[in-house]
Amino acid sequence: MNAATGKTHLDTPRGAAPARLLESLPMRFLAIWIALAAILLLGAVFLPRSIQFSSIQSILPFAAFLTLAAQGQALVIMARGIDLSVPAIVTLSSTVLLAVSGGTEGNSLLAILVALAAAMLVGAVNGFFIAVLRMNALIVTLAVGAIVTGLTLSFRQALPAEANVPAALADFGGGRTLGISNPFWIALVVTVLATLVLRKTVIGRKFEAVGANPAAARAAGIETMRFQAGAYISAALLYGIMAVLISGFIRNPTLEVGAPYLLAPIAAAVLGATSINGGIGSMIAILGAALFLTQLGQQLRLFGLETSYQMIIQGIAIAIGMWLSGWWEQRR
Repeated sequence: MNAATGKTHLDTPRGAAPARLLESLPMRFLAIWIALAAILLLGAVFLPRSIQFSSIQSILPFAAFLTLAAQGQALVIMARGIDLSVPAIVTLSSTVLLAVSGGTEGNSLLAILVALAAAMLVGAVNGFFIAVLRMNALIVTLAVGAIVTGLTLSFRQALPAEANVPAALADFGGGRTLGISNPFWIALVVTVLATLVLRKTVIGRKFEAVGANPAAARAAGIETMRFQAGAYISAALLYGIMAVLISGFIRNPTLEVGAPYLLAPIAAAVLGATSINGGIGSMIAILGAALFLTQLGQQLRLFGLETSYQMIIQGIAIAIGMWLSGWWEQRR
């Protein structure tokens, strides 16, 4: 609060943020796009086929899945938390989708809604224990993830091994519009909507305030508990959307469908310059980070590097991103 004016941070116009924050934000979120341009340029020089339109098309669905998972993780990180239950939520939503739909068109919409509701229910459980009971986010989400995984495994045993998603969903998940993967279009829409909510609404401004300084937010009359719990529920909704899309893409999702999304979303969120101290994040930058990681992985494979070397290089890229994140924090 400003002692002279009696105004809080939330009373400040959107364009009147502190000067030092304004100075750091553009470059903070622009860095990942510069990195993406750099690896595309390297690909053009050393591996031209990696930037052919067909090659770019092939990675867009995977970039879309990572974008949605990373944006959900970013919401949690912005609220000063962490979510290790992502794989469990994705697998649960996928399994519920298969069970409710039965592979038939008539139940498609109901199956999608129930799958999203199941994801949000797990997010609400995480939010309750973390925001209301003040338990450690790392421990809670790890424990909840383990319990959900066990329940999903038990539930999945009752389904046929060859269970498929409805044909229309499969056609959408694996299809393209204007030459671009349908899941990627969905990721773009979610990115725009999430950006508008965070940047242009009172709810978004309050959410950022809660993450940046919970004590100050409480002093300003903001119900921090509601926003912290809401971060986990909103994140779970994004995981659920991703689960529906990836299930349609692969048609017959298994219990391993969520496995790749334990650490990758955290890496993308960090590379997208989400503040590990809460409050600051950009859904657009996270989209760039997902594209960067997906393109990097493809170029390393096309170079013919062994998996061990691919992991080392990707780890180095993530470490650099972590270092940059810490450097940005020191400038705040």
